[in-house]
Amino acid sequence: MNRFAKSLTAAAVSALALAAPAVAETWNMPVPYGDTTFHTVNIREFAADVAEATEGALEIEVHSAGSLFPHGEIKNAVRSRQVPIGEFFLSTLSNEDAAFGVDSQPFLAASYEEAEKLWSAQKPVITELFAEQDLMPLFSVPWPAQGLYTEEEVLTVDDLAGLRFRAYNAALEKFAQLAKAAPVQVEAPDIPQAFSTGQVDAMMTSPSTGANSKAWDFVSTYTAVDAWLPKNIVVVNKRMFDRLPEDVQAAVLEAAAEAETRGWEMSVAEADAKKAVMAENGMAIVTPSDELMSGLKDIGATMMEDWKTSASEAGQKVLADYEAE
Repeated sequence: MNRFAKSLTAAAVSALALAAPAVAETWNMPVPYGDTTFHTVNIREFAADVAEATEGALEIEVHSAGSLFPHGEIKNAVRSRQVPIGEFFLSTLSNEDAAFGVDSQPFLAASYEEAEKLWSAQKPVITELFAEQDLMPLFSVPWPAQGLYTEEEVLTVDDLAGLRFRAYNAALEKFAQLAKAAPVQVEAPDIPQAFSTGQVDAMMTSPSTGANSKAWDFVSTYTAVDAWLPKNIVVVNKRMFDRLPEDVQAAVLEAAAEAETRGWEMSVAEADAKKAVMAENGMAIVTPSDELMSGLKDIGATMMEDWKTSASEAGQKVLADYEAE
């Protein structure tokens, strides 16, 4: 083959390589909640947005309801690169650093406006903490404010004494103890069974979880104490993210920003919609008594003082920045 022919062949190979589409990549994404939970609905929209924006160069396959990894293992699965991306309940990491769990401190941020301010203070701090573990947060979405689920109406904190109380993180466990209830760790998918077997008698959770678990089958009263708005977070393994082409990275970040905005809007709508579902199924939706709220806020104040004395420097920074806004 002469030099001219070789040049033509090389040029043809280069042209074909440029014209060939990039090999599509699929990311498995474990999430802890079922397909009807608005967080999961939002994440599936995020995955669809990424696929569309990248023209299929990156597909995210969502594995819901803890089907790929149990909730408690998702964060470490992403960190160890068993999966590139995952979602979990942020305050489950509060034992690693108090900064992760500040959104579960009772009555610190009990409205969407306050929760948004708290996230603004929290995000840069936990971003640095995650970076130490080769993780990067993509977006976070709050649950509706937490309310109280009991068989009988609770008029004072004393009415909670002795009840077996579902807990999902360290803050709620301490809350139950201060109310003289007995905390029991139960994941969201296991709530109906926990009540039906007598493992728990009461819980503090969002209207979303209450409606999705069909709380009317095991309790009759929801008291809207609106104690706090805890968040779920979606994180990605930083190394695996960095391996993506720059245009795909940009598409993921843009879809994540849209998912965060959409998720907060979904949460707001969810709060009233799920209360309505519970009422339609026979649950009493109760406004808390002044005495109950006073007692609950006293517990919150005690927890906050304890938190301040033990919180890390990162946690203290989140609180200081939040209070400064």
